[in-house]
Amino acid sequence: MNSTDYNPTELLICTAARLMPDKTTAFIGTGIPMLAASLAQRMHAPNLVTIFEFGGTGAILDELPLAVGGESTFNKAVCASGICDVMETAQRGFIEFGFLGGAQIDPYGNLNSTVIGDHQHPKVRLPGSGGANDVGSHCWQTIAIMPQDTRRFLEKVDFITTPGYLNGPGARETAGLPPGTGPYRVVTNLSVLGFHPQSKRMMLLATQPGIKIDQVIENTGFELIIADTVEKNPPPTEEELRILREEVDRDKLYI
Repeated sequence: MNSTDYNPTELLICTAARLMPDKTTAFIGTGIPMLAASLAQRMHAPNLVTIFEFGGTGAILDELPLAVGGESTFNKAVCASGICDVMETAQRGFIEFGFLGGAQIDPYGNLNSTVIGDHQHPKVRLPGSGGANDVGSHCWQTIAIMPQDTRRFLEKVDFITTPGYLNGPGARETAGLPPGTGPYRVVTNLSVLGFHPQSKRMMLLATQPGIKIDQVIENTGFELIIADTVEKNPPPTEEELRILREEVDRDKLYI
């Protein structure tokens, strides 16, 4: 298997999986986060505690779930409860990472998955929040996974479904959200981004394989802070691709 032979979805999955540390709790959403969690459990994080919106806690992802309420999200779990218990767990500060997606994101990590255009007369009606607002409000660190272009990375999102740092330093706390929580990383097909510790604005940390800094800037619709040292993210390894293709998504539901 050639480790350079991978598609953009596989790159996103492998990059996100590497951000899931062992012996931590992670709120897992539908799609790429599920595949990333399954890959992480097989590669380097066997003690990753996956948490799903409909109550599965600590599942071993032998089979890829089709949704956050699927039976696989309860496989060998330490607890099978419900949505209210899971959201309360996040509110109590017991979930370290939350993995999210969105149609739009702004410099402070605010995410929109509700509408494109005016809320009352939208051009496009999107799926909505689900548990995304709760995850972004209460998990200690959130990681967004999405394609990067100027239609999605905007100076101002059309609607804030999930709060990031709102409009800057101190805004989350003023809004009543738990101190110390907020966006941690944004994983895209072009880059891995973080947030400046003082200004809370998005900052380029690493480029994806074969991508130059200028390409990242060109596909961002706002002024991006550039880290003093921008790393080069390694491509998926042969072992990551083998496990992803032969074990995690052997039925090719996503890749």
